[in-house]
Amino acid sequence: MGIFRSSFSFLVGTGCGIYIAQNYDIPNIKKLVNTWVFKAKQVEETYRKPRKKDED
Repeated sequence: MGIFRSSFSFLVGTGCGIYIAQNYDIPNIKKLVNTWVFKAKQVEETYRKPRKKDED
């Protein structure tokens, strides 16, 4: 009986996810993450302390 309960929850969740993805404007998560990583790298390079000459 346990496999039916867990698979029912999984199937209902999958069905709801498919419905939401088809009927609503969901942002592309991969694109958002790539944008955040790019912005974080820019901030890091802007505020990073300069390296000393004797450190390699």
